[in-house]
Amino acid sequence: MRDFDAVVFDMDGVIFDSERAVMDCWIELAKKYDIKDIEEPYLACTGTNDAKTREIMLSAYGEDFPYDEYAKEASIMYHERYDGGRLPMKPGVKEILTFLKDNGKKIALASSTRRQTVVNQLRDAGILDYFDEIVTGDMVSRSKPEPDIFLLACEKIKVEPERAYAIEDSYNGIRAASAGKLRPIMVPDLLPSNEEMESLAETVLSDLNDVAGYLGE
Repeated sequence: MRDFDAVVFDMDGVIFDSERAVMDCWIELAKKYDIKDIEEPYLACTGTNDAKTREIMLSAYGEDFPYDEYAKEASIMYHERYDGGRLPMKPGVKEILTFLKDNGKKIALASSTRRQTVVNQLRDAGILDYFDEIVTGDMVSRSKPEPDIFLLACEKIKVEPERAYAIEDSYNGIRAASAGKLRPIMVPDLLPSNEEMESLAETVLSDLNDVAGYLGE
């Protein structure tokens, strides 16, 4: 097995197929309100918190863009569809969590999503108890790509960042983990790996089953 003490997971796009689910809601809204080219700014928001997402959307569509109104409608649509354990999990989630627990590794979550949503979704999926600590976007002042959320997660589980892997799907997440001196592993979701990600990540793997295999080598 590789020499490490902990793994810090992102949630959206890593544990749950939620980034695609949210994007589908925004695409539906875009058709309803004739919002042009929604996919590009949406993808730029992946991995960031609510404040950074708002900033990106206003930059793309102008200060008079009714982001708060649209975001509320998209949120209602999302929760109506996926609450109560209906949010699809990514392949290999329970397998890698069980593997890490069985081998005595600390497990933390570092998600830009607000805490109550994170806890609800993990509980509904039956995996909340695997995590030693949960750090969310409303617990830090700076969003990914800044490293704050990963550093706080490592502090809470009492592990040096250099001794922790970070599992991320987004560019902003990989940038944040790298800036915090964790060992990033990219598992691409909506965005493919690129030259920058290849340089920042220790490796790029296709799913969490491959990550478990990699960590066990």
